[in-house]
Amino acid sequence: MPQQYMGSPYYQYYTPPESNGQLQGQDMHPSQSQHQHQHQHQHQHPHQHPQLFQNPHGVTQYDQFVGQHEDVGGFSGEREQSPSAAGQFNNGGDLYGVEENKYYDDSDLPGIRPPNHHQSSADATLNRQMQELNLGNFHQSSDTSFRPSPFSNPNTLELPHTPSGDILIGGSAQPSMIPASPGGGSSMPAQVAPSRTVYLGNIPSDIEPNELLDYVRSGILENVKILPSKNCAFISFIDAQSALLFHSDCILKKLHIKGNDIRIGWGKNAPILPAVMEAIQRDGATRNVYLGNLNNPVTGEMITEEELREDLSAFGVIDCIKIIPEKGIAFIHFLSILSAIKCVANLPLKEKYLDKKCFYGKDRCAFITKTQQHNAAQYLGLAPGMEHVVTAADREFISSALVQQSAAAAQIATQAGGANNLGNRTVYLGNLHQDSTVEEICNVVRGGLLQSIRFLSERHVCFITFIDPIAAAQFFAMCQLHGLTIHNRRIKVGWGKHSGPLSNALSLAVSNGASRNIYIGNITDFEYYNAKKLRKDFSKFGDIEQINYLEEKNCAFINFVNIANAIKAIDGIKSFDDYKKLKINFGKDRCGNLPRQFQNQQQVNSNLNLPQFASSMTQPSDDSSYSETEFVDETTREASQ
Repeated sequence: MPQQYMGSPYYQYYTPPESNGQLQGQDMHPSQSQHQHQHQHQHQHPHQHPQLFQNPHGVTQYDQFVGQHEDVGGFSGEREQSPSAAGQFNNGGDLYGVEENKYYDDSDLPGIRPPNHHQSSADATLNRQMQELNLGNFHQSSDTSFRPSPFSNPNTLELPHTPSGDILIGGSAQPSMIPASPGGGSSMPAQVAPSRTVYLGNIPSDIEPNELLDYVRSGILENVKILPSKNCAFISFIDAQSALLFHSDCILKKLHIKGNDIRIGWGKNAPILPAVMEAIQRDGATRNVYLGNLNNPVTGEMITEEELREDLSAFGVIDCIKIIPEKGIAFIHFLSILSAIKCVANLPLKEKYLDKKCFYGKDRCAFITKTQQHNAAQYLGLAPGMEHVVTAADREFISSALVQQSAAAAQIATQAGGANNLGNRTVYLGNLHQDSTVEEICNVVRGGLLQSIRFLSERHVCFITFIDPIAAAQFFAMCQLHGLTIHNRRIKVGWGKHSGPLSNALSLAVSNGASRNIYIGNITDFEYYNAKKLRKDFSKFGDIEQINYLEEKNCAFINFVNIANAIKAIDGIKSFDDYKKLKINFGKDRCGNLPRQFQNQQQVNSNLNLPQFASSMTQPSDDSSYSETEFVDETTREASQ
């Protein structure tokens, strides 16, 4: 976790000092860098260097969460960073501007210049990658030195700076770095967002606002500007950390909308209007307007969506409208907080809405998904069953943790499989024993929810596709550190053919609790609902990996090899007469649990301390990326001989 962002219990905002000089980080002499670094420390507010966060457990956990997601959105009252810096720092071409000393906005879009990707050495990269994936080994200290980035040279320090306003079209959101004098800080810095506005290019020209914003789940939005004629959009958050989380998430998962590969960059950084900032701080204003008492008191009829859209569109462009008739309420999302402020101030003055309740609701883009909840809980080292604590934490505190974890996962994926492996969710397992089964394979896969398991028994290989690329990177890293053994045979672990991004529909389903595991409750006759019957009935929806019974709890669990089959089974099995009186719901995927070999050990932290094992981690072989077609082609060649 970035130490300059960490406090007790929550991190404090870090506001870098103003800089009017343009520095070229790679050309600076180390002594000049150190002098510049010391000079900045003398001018910083004491609250910019809070105490370091101390994890109460110090334990890296790999446990699946329980419970539903919560909407978490709020603004802590901290201010926007100043956009006055004239310089853009460079750390080797990974973060770059389109044209030097030029600011871009929606009226002046730049062309695209491909980034200059760099491949770091194994012992330098993997050590830092595993420090990023290690979640919770923070020690109390008064040292305020910066920590080296997982992307940087260990002899560099982060130079705090004010972000420039250029659109940065690229695949990374790395912090700017300058050379540091020997013996510099040894802790890991947070990434600094150049702006709170994210640029999306190559979007479909016919996309509707609600379709675009269905892909945003990173924080409260301040303003959304869509330019269909230029096939681009600018999404502004109320804070830069949420923007950084969305930016890194889009790059890691390769945002794909309606067949278009979306280009990700940074828009010009502009301050939030004073009136909007005041409403956010005073009333918790968002772009979502809540309306209550919408039922007609005489007839009981509910107001229609068409009426609301006609009445409220005068205040600004509407994203979406959600009406809940049984409660007599509605939620109207605008494309900007300013439009919502105008609506809340003026709508109650209209005669039609005099007796209606009108205030702000929660932004639909600011809830913490179950996947984010799971990842943040692992990053913070929370004990099993404590993942729900994440939803009560500061939104930007969580964003900071997820950004660091996402960056480390990206490095692990690209280090072993190259730049094209970024966002890959498929891990290859080879050298499997001839007697291995899918169930035995799933028994050793831990760290994240699975989308599918494809076992090619005749070739002794298996392809495991996770829901989240971060989970895939964590599992890959754990196998590199501790090894993986099935039937006393060391398993070869690498990357499979790129899985592509997770579909938005499946992502939403997982956020609502979907998994490849189905729970069947209220079973009283286990002789009737035996394993043979359950397998016969549920196999109609797809291949089954495992069936478990808990007779003392009157329930059973069906594990599919593909989450899509489980989703179909949830809807389809309820039409069977034998299952209409039983409770059918999604269960917990055991592959998201803590690794079994560590569950009964008291000193879990010493076993799962990833930085401790990273130093001994060797570079993966060049052939550590595999695809199913390679084995199919090989089988064909052997058959023809």
